[in-house]
Amino acid sequence: MDALSVMSIRVDKRTDSAPRVQEILTKHGDMIIGRFGIHDPGEVDHGLITLNIRGDMNKINDMMGQLNDLQGVKTNHMQA
Repeated sequence: MDALSVMSIRVDKRTDSAPRVQEILTKHGDMIIGRFGIHDPGEVDHGLITLNIRGDMNKINDMMGQLNDLQGVKTNHMQA
């Protein structure tokens, strides 16, 4: 059964990682039902993306693994 959950994605050095993060999110876009993104334009240029997703845990874990494999990207997940 598909679960409704929330995922956060922190992207360090946003300008270096953002294109690949976007590719992964687009690939798994069928699970994303809401997205909110902000960036800190300060010295380090961090970004934070919050996703509302619906999908089975295998697909969610696959997306998280792909994101976590990127340098400077860290995910957290919470199932409702």
